[in-house]
Amino acid sequence: MIAAISLLVALSISILINRIATAALTHTGLSRESARFQARSAFSGVGFTTNEAENVVNHPVRRKILMFLMLLGNAGIITVISSMILTFVDPRNSESSLLLRAAVIVAGIAVLWTASYSKWLDQHLSRIIRWALARWTDLDVRDYASLLHLGGDYSVMELLVQPNDWMSGRTLAELGLREEGVLVLGIQPRSDAYVGAPTRNTRIHPGDTMLLYGRDRTLASLDRRKKEIGGQLAHVDAVAEQRRIEEETDRTLEKRERSLGDVGESGGSAVAGDQ
Repeated sequence: MIAAISLLVALSISILINRIATAALTHTGLSRESARFQARSAFSGVGFTTNEAENVVNHPVRRKILMFLMLLGNAGIITVISSMILTFVDPRNSESSLLLRAAVIVAGIAVLWTASYSKWLDQHLSRIIRWALARWTDLDVRDYASLLHLGGDYSVMELLVQPNDWMSGRTLAELGLREEGVLVLGIQPRSDAYVGAPTRNTRIHPGDTMLLYGRDRTLASLDRRKKEIGGQLAHVDAVAEQRRIEEETDRTLEKRERSLGDVGESGGSAVAGDQ
C-alpha cells in the first residue's frame, strides 16, 4: 500500500510542478494554452519541434524554466514507474490485495484528474503561485493578457508581410487599419531595428513582421489579403463592419448611462421623500 500511496504522491507533485511552470511561462508573455502545452511537453520529454517551441527556447527565462522541467520530469517518470512496479510486482501480494491497490490507484487518479480540471482550484492555486513567484523569484511577473485587455474575440498576432500582400509597399496612413479596429503595436523589419511606435508615415515592406491587435476575424482577413481588387474590397467590408460594431457599442453605452441616470434619480427621489 505504501508503494500505491507513493505513486499518487508522485503524480500529485507532477501536476503541481506543471501548474507552477505554466504560471511561470505565462508571466513571461506566453498565452495560457501555449504555456500549458510547452510545460507538459518539456516535463514529459516529448519535445515537439515547432516555431513556438523555438521562440520559447530562444527566450533566456523560458529556457531556464524548461530545463528545470526536463530535469524534474526525468526524475518524476522514474519515480512513477518504480512505484507502479513495486505496487504490483510483489510475491507476497494476494489477489485481493492487488485488487485493493488497483482500486486505490484508480480512485486516486480519478480524484487528481478531477482536481486538475477544477476551475475553482485552478483559480486559487494560480493566485498562490503568482504570489510565490513574486515573493521568492526575480521572474518578471506580469499578466500580459490583462495589460493588453485581451478578451472576447480580441487577440494579438504576428503577421509576416509577403511581397504580394495587400499591405506590402503602403504606409500605415494608406492602409487605414485603425478604421478596421486594428492597432499596429510594432514592426520588426527584416534587417533593421524594431519599430516600437510606428507613425502614419511608416511604410510596410516585404519581410516585415507586424505585431497587430484586433478582432480575430479581422486579423485573419489581413493575413489572407492580396494586392488584387479583392484585398481592397475586404478592407472596405472590414471598415463597414467596424463602424457597425462601434455604433452598437455606442448604443449600449448610452443605454447603460440612461439606466444609471434613472437609478440615480430614483435614489434622489427616495431621499427627498424620506426628508
